[in-house]
Amino acid sequence: MANSVNANLLRRWIIDAEQRPDAVSQPVVEVAARAPSFVPMALPAPVAPEDIRIELRRGATAISVIWPSNAAADCAAWMRELLR
Repeated sequence: MANSVNANLLRRWIIDAEQRPDAVSQPVVEVAARAPSFVPMALPAPVAPEDIRIELRRGATAISVIWPSNAAADCAAWMRELLR
C-alpha cells in the first residue's frame, strides 16, 4: 500500500502465488546485474608547471619573479630570506 498498489490486486497476486505448486518450495529471487564497484583507469602522468611565478608588492614597489619549477627548494629559501 505504501507503493500505491491496490489492496485487491495485491491480494489476488498472493492467492495466485499460493496456488502455484512451485511457489511454496522455491521462492523467486531476482539478482540484478551490478556494475563493478571499482573500474581501473589509466591516468596521464601529472605535468609539473614550467615556472613558478611570484608577484610581491610593498607600498609603491612591485616585484615580479619567474623561477624554474625544477629549483622550487631554492625559490622557497629565497622567499624565506626575502620576507624576513
